[in-house]
Amino acid sequence: MLIGLNGASTLEKADFEIDLRVAAAQGYDYLEIWGDKLFRYLERHSIAESRKLIMDSGVRPLTINAIDDFTFQDSAGFGRIKQLCKRMCSLAADLGCPYVILCPSPKPAGISPLEVRLETISALRELAGIAHGYGIGLAFEFLGFQNCSVRTLEDAWDIVREADCDNVGLVLDTFHWYAGGSSLDAIGAVDPSRIYVVHVNDSEDLPKDRLEDRHRLLPGDGVIPLKDILRSLADIGYEGVLSIELFRPEYWQWEPEKFARIAMEKTRAILDACGLKLSGKRF
Repeated sequence: MLIGLNGASTLEKADFEIDLRVAAAQGYDYLEIWGDKLFRYLERHSIAESRKLIMDSGVRPLTINAIDDFTFQDSAGFGRIKQLCKRMCSLAADLGCPYVILCPSPKPAGISPLEVRLETISALRELAGIAHGYGIGLAFEFLGFQNCSVRTLEDAWDIVREADCDNVGLVLDTFHWYAGGSSLDAIGAVDPSRIYVVHVNDSEDLPKDRLEDRHRLLPGDGVIPLKDILRSLADIGYEGVLSIELFRPEYWQWEPEKFARIAMEKTRAILDACGLKLSGKRF
């Protein structure tokens, strides 16, 4: 497995350049790019400068985060989602970044599980058509929060399979896996080639229906059975990226270098405890 750093919120107070510099200094293989940071960078720099910055860092871009609330939109809202998808996929193609992440909307009142599935499949297929034109994959991330329309790995995998788009896969976030009540058996049922990225993090010991992003912890500091999850991923042959993603306000106060170093150390310790090894940079 390889290690990535998610800049979407992990290093909220750092910019795109700092994210790359810190990831490179601490030995990360990949960076997940926060879209807003990239957009701000491009207000002052060109795409060519962005590509050079990435090339010089030695860190590869993995995803651009994220298209949020892409389901249950009215016509105008979904039109804006499609425009954002075009923009992100175009940037991803220009930067050599294989995936764009997208997340489902909260569940509207009175909507049935069947309606959720049909709506999500329909929206995924339309956005997948856009992404296909740029050669980009869409990484669908279920969210374990109580109000989300797609909360479990089981449901997300069913949706991805039924959507049947060759450029749509999954994000498996360990916090959302835990908060939504997904099972280890569900990991065993997934085609590993359709897991585009695994977000690794831990959680405070709270009732699951109370969990929020601010309750995330560094890997190994909480109650999520990370060793079991990682062993289950290894058992199905997943050899992709473990990307560290945290939204804890406490960590935002740390220097980016400190956070990236400690996060790497803790993730390596979990892998060592599982008897799993980093495969080193593969590019």
